[in-house]
Amino acid sequence: MKHSEAFVKLVDDARSRIKETDIHQVKRWIDEGEKFHLVDTREDREWDRGRLPGAIHLSKGIIERDIENVIPDRAAKIVLYCGGGYRSALAADNLQKMGYTRVLSVDGGWRGWTEASYPVEKGDSSQ
Repeated sequence: MKHSEAFVKLVDDARSRIKETDIHQVKRWIDEGEKFHLVDTREDREWDRGRLPGAIHLSKGIIERDIENVIPDRAAKIVLYCGGGYRSALAADNLQKMGYTRVLSVDGGWRGWTEASYPVEKGDSSQ
């Protein structure tokens, strides 16, 4: 997807303040049984088509509103992903502003995960 220059600039600004990881590291963490919250920040229709195993759904439109109820521990490890890493970067920046200290955005997101042929969950497994 081709993003507007202003949007890319906004995301780049957020990326200057956050930490990112990649899909391969997330896959290792899942395989190793590492404890973390995996959060899908995509829209409902994207979530319905499939998601990373074990993910919970808090779309970019509601994550800031609902995060404290879903993950009240501000020191918890939270890994956010979206389609490619843009929306999750913006969400990570906002969660840090809210006091969450161990937030990561997945560069490559869903697109990278599926291109690597990693396993996905389908169907309704919403929180």
